[in-house]
Amino acid sequence: MWARAKAAAKGFWDTFRKPSTHFSLGFLALGGFIAGIMFWGGFNTALEATNTETFCVSCHEMNDNVFEELKTTIHYNNRSGVRATCPDCHVPHDWTDKIARKMQASKEVWGKIFGTINTREKFLDERLVLATHEWARLKANDSLECRNCHDYDSMDLTRQSPRSAQIHQRWLGTGEKTCIDCHKGVAHHLPDMSGVPQG
Repeated sequence: MWARAKAAAKGFWDTFRKPSTHFSLGFLALGGFIAGIMFWGGFNTALEATNTETFCVSCHEMNDNVFEELKTTIHYNNRSGVRATCPDCHVPHDWTDKIARKMQASKEVWGKIFGTINTREKFLDERLVLATHEWARLKANDSLECRNCHDYDSMDLTRQSPRSAQIHQRWLGTGEKTCIDCHKGVAHHLPDMSGVPQG
């Protein structure tokens, strides 16, 4: 039995190092492994580079419109010194959800290339459409990005106003509604809300 195993191992090794037309199978496998590591490292580096506030506000459409609005909210400047950045609210933290969101964001790049909202007037004209898409996304994922920081089970309802505590307990605690149902204008100015159902 030992001889058979030794012969099988030698046959495998011979195949592994046997030259193909120009290179051995081992060299090709090692080269593929190294190339895979380089691709994965480059991919993750690019993914993280596009997941920063600096990247988000590098185009004037975001910097001149929604980023200026964010600066006036408690999510940007507050007594605790904790600041939510663009990716905190618009990109899920889990890797698979993050990849799906990045794929959706490719449409935003398309809009940048073709100037869909490259002026303040165009932005304001499209604001309700843009907001509606984001609200629908947050509704569909049960306000996942909100819940990365705001967890219902960690809320101290006794420190909230009676009305807030009652509403959170009734709707959020039972799972009948999610954060975005009531907190649509939490970080940016609201568009014209005519015809938009309220939370």
